[in-house]
Amino acid sequence: MSPANAQQADKPKVPVIKDGQAQVVPAFEDTSKWIRHDLWVETNFDSDDDGKPDRVHVDVTRPAETEAGLKLPVIYETSPYYAGTVSGSDIFWGVRHELGEKPPKRLHPPKIDRRDTSPIISNTHIETWVPRGFVVVHSSSPGTGLSEGSPTVGGKNESLAPKAVIDWLNGRANGYKTVDGNEKVEAYWTTGNVGMTGTSYNGTLPLAAATTGVEGLKAIIPVAPNTSYYHYYRSNGLVRSPGGYLGEDIDVLYDFIHSGNQEHNAYSDSTIRDTEMANGMDRITGDYNDFWAGRDYLNQLEPLKAAVLMSHGFNDWNVMPEHSYRIYKAVKEQGVPAQIYYHQRGHGGPPPLEMMNRWFTRYLFDIENNVEDDPRAWIVRENDNSKEPTPYEDYPNPDAEPVTLHLTAGAPQQGGLTLKKTKGEGTESLIDNFSFSASDLAQAEWTDHRLMYVTPELREPVHISGTPSITIKLASSKQAANLSVMLVSLPWREGRDTKITDNIITRGWADPQNHESLRQSEPLEPGTFYTLTFDLQPDDQVIPPGQKIGLMIFSSDREYTLHPDPGTEITVDLDGTSLTLPVVGGEKAVSND
Repeated sequence: MSPANAQQADKPKVPVIKDGQAQVVPAFEDTSKWIRHDLWVETNFDSDDDGKPDRVHVDVTRPAETEAGLKLPVIYETSPYYAGTVSGSDIFWGVRHELGEKPPKRLHPPKIDRRDTSPIISNTHIETWVPRGFVVVHSSSPGTGLSEGSPTVGGKNESLAPKAVIDWLNGRANGYKTVDGNEKVEAYWTTGNVGMTGTSYNGTLPLAAATTGVEGLKAIIPVAPNTSYYHYYRSNGLVRSPGGYLGEDIDVLYDFIHSGNQEHNAYSDSTIRDTEMANGMDRITGDYNDFWAGRDYLNQLEPLKAAVLMSHGFNDWNVMPEHSYRIYKAVKEQGVPAQIYYHQRGHGGPPPLEMMNRWFTRYLFDIENNVEDDPRAWIVRENDNSKEPTPYEDYPNPDAEPVTLHLTAGAPQQGGLTLKKTKGEGTESLIDNFSFSASDLAQAEWTDHRLMYVTPELREPVHISGTPSITIKLASSKQAANLSVMLVSLPWREGRDTKITDNIITRGWADPQNHESLRQSEPLEPGTFYTLTFDLQPDDQVIPPGQKIGLMIFSSDREYTLHPDPGTEITVDLDGTSLTLPVVGGEKAVSND
C-alpha cells in the first residue's frame, strides 16, 4: 500500500465529535460517492378522497459508508415549495372596499408548471450536514410536487405527513419505490434520530410534526415559522395582510402551493379551498373561530417533546416575531428544552451554524455537550454580525420591567409621552386616509391623519425587551374602523440597509369592534367611546441617546390593512390611553430626572 493510500485508509469513516459539535469527515465529503434516491412513504390519511392512503414523496442523501452498516441520524426538511409555485397571476384579494362589506371576487390562478423533483427533491442542507455525518432527507407536502393528497395550509395532514416520514425512518411506516407500487424501501441506514429545520413555511412544518409527539423526532430548529394562520392573516380581529403581500389570505396561499396531481384538483379546490376555507376564513369580520383555532399550533403543543430552538428576526413584518415567541414561551413552560435566537433583520435568518450544530449533536448523537445549560436567549445586537449574538439569561430580559407612559395633547403635530399621568388632557382626533404610508405619517411634521406622542430626548440608551402593549380609549365616526399603532424612534434616520428600518421599533393592529371578544365583533356606535388593550409585536432593541420614543396612532395602514374610503374620524381620549413598555432597568432607565 502506498503512503498516500495508507493515509487515506487511516482517515475516520465514522462521525467525529469535537468540542460538542459534529465535525466534517473527509470520507463523507466526497459528493461522487453520496447515495441519492427517492421513494414514497405511505401515510394514514386520504386527504384527496381517492379511496387510498396518500403517499408523500421523499428523497434521501447519505454517505456511501451507510451501505456498509454505518447508521447515522437524519436532518429532515419538508416543504410545499419544492416543485414550484404560482407566478405571473394576480390571485390576491382586493383590499379597496369598505370595512364589513363582502370583498370583490378574486381570480384563481392557472395550473402550476410543476418542476420535476424525482429523484432529487431539493439540495438544501446536504453540503452542510452530510459531511458532518448526517443523512439529509426532504419531502414534499401533501398536494404538492409528486406527493399525493390535498394542501390544507395548516390542516392536520400537514402534521401527519412528516410524522409518517419519521415513522418510516424508525421502521413504523412503509416506504415504496414508486407512488403506486408495492416494492418496499427500508431505512436501514439510520439510527432513527431525526432533527428538522427550515425557514418560513418550511419552518412551520417542523413544529407541525413535533405537535404529533412522534417518536424519533429529537430536535427542531424552526426559522421564522408561521405558528398560527390567524396571527398571520388577522390581528386582534382585524383583517391584516402579511408585510409585502397585501391582499393575501389562506386561500391565496393554497392556490400558490397547489402543484400536486392535477387529477385531484377538482376535489381539493371544491372541498378544501371553496368550502372549508371559504366558510371558515371570514374575511368580512376578521373574528377568531374554530377554523383558525385548528390552524394554531399553540393549541396543539401538549404532545410535543422535541427540543426546540426558535429563530426569528425582530424586523420580520411578513411572519412577525410573535410567532416564535409564543411557542418558545409555551414549550419552556412545559419543561421542554428550549432556546431562542433573535436578530435585528427581516424574514428568515437561521442561528449560527455552531449553535445549530451543538443543538443537533446533543439531541441526535446523544452527546452530552451541555447545550441545555447554555443561555436560553441569543440576541444579535443592533450593529453586530448575525453570527455573533449576545447571550442573555432569557427572553424577555429578566431585568425588564413594565413602564407605563401617558399621553399629553399636541395634535396635529406632536403630543407628549410621559411617566407622570396628568388629568384633563381631553381628546384628539385623526382622519383616516389609506393614501399615506405609515412611514410617511411618522415623518410628517403636521398632519391630521395620525396622532403622535413622543418622549423627551433620551439622555441614556433605553433597552426595550419584551412585548409592549397599548390601552386605548377611542370613538369612531362610523360603525367600523381600522386601528393601527406604530412605535418609532425619532428623529427619522436612514436605515443601515434596504432590509430594515432603524426607526420602527414595533407595531400592532386591532379591530375596535372586537373590544370585548376576539370571537365576536359588534358594530361600533358612532361617537361612543370604547376601551381596548392589545399587544404590539415583541422586540429587543436599544434606543440610543438623542432619540425620542414616539407612539403613533392611525387608522388604515396602507401596506397591511383594507383600504376603506378616506374620512372616518377616530377620536382618542388621552386620559384613558396609555402605552406600556418592557424596559430593562424599569422607570429609572427612561426618566430624565
